[in-house]
Amino acid sequence: MLRNDRQVVHIAGLRFGAKLGVLDFERDGPQPVQIDAQVNLGPQAIVSRDADIGHVLDYRRIRQAIIDECTTEHTDLLEALIGKLCTRLMKLPGVVGVRVKLAKLEIFPDCEVAISAEVGQW
Repeated sequence: MLRNDRQVVHIAGLRFGAKLGVLDFERDGPQPVQIDAQVNLGPQAIVSRDADIGHVLDYRRIRQAIIDECTTEHTDLLEALIGKLCTRLMKLPGVVGVRVKLAKLEIFPDCEVAISAEVGQW
């Protein structure tokens, strides 16, 4: 059976409203964010034909974990939220590493502000 050295699931450009920020106007409601995530599943068998989705990490679970973590409760700091995201994603079955980039899209009129983190094996 063929195996790859590393299989990574990518979630790119995920946009939604997050409960995030320390400024008064940020506490009034969700603000738009964009999240890019890479989830390292480590070495995996090469799937050459249709397979049972129960044998892989369904990327819908990754997407939903990200949304849930950012919308369930208010978090003051980007640094704290990205830490929560990394911790939650690392708990998904089979995950050995996580890279996440979290951007506030409208905090300033002339730029985005983002933070990224990497945990686990790469």
